[in-house]
Amino acid sequence: MDNPFTLTFGKEPLSIINRDYEINEVYESFISPNPDSHTFLITGVRGSGKTVFMTSIANTLKKDRNWIVCDLSSDFDLIKSLTANLNSKKEVFNIIKNAKINVSILGFEIGLENQMQANDVAVYLDKILSELTKKGKRVLVTIDEVVSNKNVREFVSLFQIFLRKEYNIFLLMTGLYENINCLQDEKTLTFLYRAPRIVMGPISEIEIANNNEKILGVDKSTSKEMAKLTKGYAYAYQTLGFLCFKYKKSYKDILDKFDQHLWKYVYEKLWAKLSAIDRKIVNVIANDINKVEKIRVELGMNSNTFTVYRKRLIKKGIIYCPQYGYLEFILPRFKEFVLDMYC
Repeated sequence: MDNPFTLTFGKEPLSIINRDYEINEVYESFISPNPDSHTFLITGVRGSGKTVFMTSIANTLKKDRNWIVCDLSSDFDLIKSLTANLNSKKEVFNIIKNAKINVSILGFEIGLENQMQANDVAVYLDKILSELTKKGKRVLVTIDEVVSNKNVREFVSLFQIFLRKEYNIFLLMTGLYENINCLQDEKTLTFLYRAPRIVMGPISEIEIANNNEKILGVDKSTSKEMAKLTKGYAYAYQTLGFLCFKYKKSYKDILDKFDQHLWKYVYEKLWAKLSAIDRKIVNVIANDINKVEKIRVELGMNSNTFTVYRKRLIKKGIIYCPQYGYLEFILPRFKEFVLDMYC
């Protein structure tokens, strides 16, 4: 039997716990005759399930003949990529042909050459979307791990124009908090500031426990312990399950390997992006000082300054507020990682 868990980021595992409520929120909005939003931003820490979440929605819509789904990368010219992607689909090409849109003048017969003028591609894309909208077709664009670069800014600027023209085009983007935040702060992309964010928080520990009991054959008490250890963090759930399944050992016997995976593939990358003050704050929390007032005293920081860093660490998905005036780590074994970094 193949391992039902996976360590590969973005790959949908055989054992998956869906976020049905959030998925339904996006899906219902997109298929509505009058969508609440044409854009959703999906954010969370690395390994929180952003890509799997987006893929689930995209795959569902791909089954609907009225939808055309285009998966793009922000590493490339997104306007050209979307145009080429649409042009390569037989159903779209037939609509273009019947509408008598001249494709040869733009060189599409040989596939979007680099020397083509960006304005020509944008005009051609505009015509395609206009015809698709007339035919009742809807286009979903997905961009995974988006960053605020020239490709994205140019595409989103054009996307705003398409929305004003009431074209049936929709956008799903995943990204880390800082990248999404940077993109929303772009003054020329104001509509993104109003776009709904879906934060990939912890998944249900009850469902994790049930899955562990069913798939790994552990008893109820052990399955609950394992679920609690993961704190509902999607990558931790997959990693712990993968290692237990692979080595046929108790989760207590593979904790070192579990830590190594979290350290290497998530926490070290997360740590590298924290500021010096961020690191000081998490170090204080790692040393069991959880009360906000005591943390501030320990750091010699006033309330206003501390609030800025506290909010940022919460948005980054590192800490949370279990009760008023207290902070704890939301990520499993992150305390141990921080203490290890300061050894």
